[in-house]
Amino acid sequence: MVVVFVLAALLVVGVLVTANRYVWRRLFRDTTRAPGPVRRIGAAVIAGGWVLTVGALVAERAGAPFWLQRVLAWPGFLWLALSLYLLLAVLAGEIVRPLLRRYLERRAAARQARTPARATTGVEPSASPAAADERIPAGTAPPKTPDTPDASDAPKTSDAPDTPKAPDAPESPDTPSSRTTDTTEGADGSDAGAASPLARPSRRLFVSRVVAGAAAAAAVGTVGYGTHGVLSGPKVKRVTVPLARLPRAAHGFRIAVVSDIHLGPVLGRGFAQRVVDTINSTQPDLVAVVGDLVDGSVKDLGPAAAPLSQLKARHGAYFVTGNHEYFSGAEQWVAEVRRLGLLPLENARTELPHFDLAGVNDVAGEDEGQGPDYARALGDRDRSRACVLLAHQPVQIHDAVDHGVDLQLSGHTHGGQLWPGNLIAGAANPTVAGLERYGDTQLYVSRGAGAWGPPTRVGAPSDITVIELASRKA
Repeated sequence: MVVVFVLAALLVVGVLVTANRYVWRRLFRDTTRAPGPVRRIGAAVIAGGWVLTVGALVAERAGAPFWLQRVLAWPGFLWLALSLYLLLAVLAGEIVRPLLRRYLERRAAARQARTPARATTGVEPSASPAAADERIPAGTAPPKTPDTPDASDAPKTSDAPDTPKAPDAPESPDTPSSRTTDTTEGADGSDAGAASPLARPSRRLFVSRVVAGAAAAAAVGTVGYGTHGVLSGPKVKRVTVPLARLPRAAHGFRIAVVSDIHLGPVLGRGFAQRVVDTINSTQPDLVAVVGDLVDGSVKDLGPAAAPLSQLKARHGAYFVTGNHEYFSGAEQWVAEVRRLGLLPLENARTELPHFDLAGVNDVAGEDEGQGPDYARALGDRDRSRACVLLAHQPVQIHDAVDHGVDLQLSGHTHGGQLWPGNLIAGAANPTVAGLERYGDTQLYVSRGAGAWGPPTRVGAPSDITVIELASRKA
């Protein structure tokens, strides 16, 4: 087992080193003529970014002083997102690179074709027919004029016979001199001395700089936009879910579902306040907090979670643990959210006026003897009543189906958070986001309100979902 872990770790490190060397090569080595400060700075930026990322991850899991976690978290986690999109942008640039070079080569060839014509005839290819007709036919001597002395009258500088001089052969656009010497501008403003429109820097260097600049701009813009979306707070999403056993009196019952807030070194009290204000603005009948509330201890994050005490709902606010609670001290957080006025459902059920609301612990609690217990939460309930289950991970849907649950509310996936992370999340979860049916049970998965690691989302906007229950008897 240890050997497998070591081999997997070495494989991951090898992939990361290879990917980052490739990014450095495209962004810094290929855009410079020779080794120098730019290449060294690029290597330092990439290596330093990963040092900060690893430091942020280790500090969070090791329970380092909270001030140190905050110092490392912002640059370290943002670099994690930026490095992903730098890699994707540089890979996309491999498609653009040959197209741009081909365009420049064709442009150079067209210039090369025009340059000898001007040098031989002295007439632009686009000159008028009249100008072409005024040319003197080959082999015909020009008429003498007073201003045109006879060639025989011209002084000779040597006794060697006159030998016509062959015009210089046009230089290939790929020769080193055409790539590294300046062009000579003709009297008409054209580049008469070189075939390529790009003499310095070379065509290859020019293409590398254009592609690298575009890739860096795209990556920075993507991460900046995704970070702004998270920090500005989640948007409200509304979904209607019909339940066969829901009585007519409960038609229109509204449950505000919020998951994956991830309060921690990056997202703090101000973010929690925005989440609470957004939930209260929907005026829900019930609030369901379905796990991954925090990334840290009560000691460090208790003040950040304090705004949860302001949640308002006619039938109260409920909480179930997520996997990150078990990284942060689940028992302490269960006690803390109870103190803030939320009702933890630890493998428990409460009977609301028109349906049952149940909650089970996250599967990560199994390592601490606190895993989900469906029999305890659902075993003795009245099956004629509708049942809504709070369970952090979508994979828990199969147990929900076995116990006759009508609707399971989950989070955990973040919708993938950073595209193409949705592909990975889809491979590990039955549903990544949204509403799906499994037999007689429906599963709704929220993308979550916050973000883990980088405070950034791309292709998976954060949300707070208002589930409106609908009775088929209404």
